[in-house]
Amino acid sequence: MVGPERPVIVLFGSSIVQFSFSNGGWGAILADIYARKADVIIRGYLGWNSRRAVQVLDKVFPKDALVQPSLVIVYFGGNDSMGPHHSGLGPHVPLTEYIENMKKIALHLKSLSEKTRIIFLGCPPLNEEMLRNQTSTVLSKLVRTNKVCKDYSDACGVICEEMEIKFVDLFKSMQKGDDWATACFTDGVHLAEEGSKRVVGAILHVIKEANWKPSLYWKSLPTEFGDDSPYDLVGSDGTSTVNLSECTFHRQIQWD
Repeated sequence: MVGPERPVIVLFGSSIVQFSFSNGGWGAILADIYARKADVIIRGYLGWNSRRAVQVLDKVFPKDALVQPSLVIVYFGGNDSMGPHHSGLGPHVPLTEYIENMKKIALHLKSLSEKTRIIFLGCPPLNEEMLRNQTSTVLSKLVRTNKVCKDYSDACGVICEEMEIKFVDLFKSMQKGDDWATACFTDGVHLAEEGSKRVVGAILHVIKEANWKPSLYWKSLPTEFGDDSPYDLVGSDGTSTVNLSECTFHRQIQWD
């Protein structure tokens, strides 16, 4: 722990999480929004599926940790929903097993603390045309379709309803405007800055509307070392200082 204890927000998932601090990523945006209010930590693993996530739950989220997360945002499903490889290798996980794995993740996170809140992110849509135009000399052909992504996303939503977990339907919320398929992705799967902005908007909406006590909405959290100080910048009157601890002028988007 560095400095005074703040709420801890953990992002747990596959490459959508690991890359969330790149290219104007959604993790970096959340870290900026929650600056001086909460610590945003990523636990993202490129190429992982829910099967591998279940295997490391005790290591990533030990039940005897001195500090437990206030919020865990979970994303698995994109790799699970890939078409199976004829060899039996690869990240594909059948839908029925995916459902059971996500339930196991939810139960483990619920056991960490009475105050640990959970948000599951559903599978976002794909740009199938962009994916078809890509070739790789390293990987075998990847089979991904929006139809199957929606099946896994819908299943995740059902799990969340049954287990009283907050759900962000990225499959729906990202498909806004005629240009979403080209604006939201770098390669048809991973998120460009516009895609990340839509993820952040959806997450913040859920946090703001959640009836959590204490609230984890960023505007409701105290700002660390937010007291007035004679060492703040001097105001235009030349006789007083201006407390800038709550200022957000640097942000292109004034998030709600």
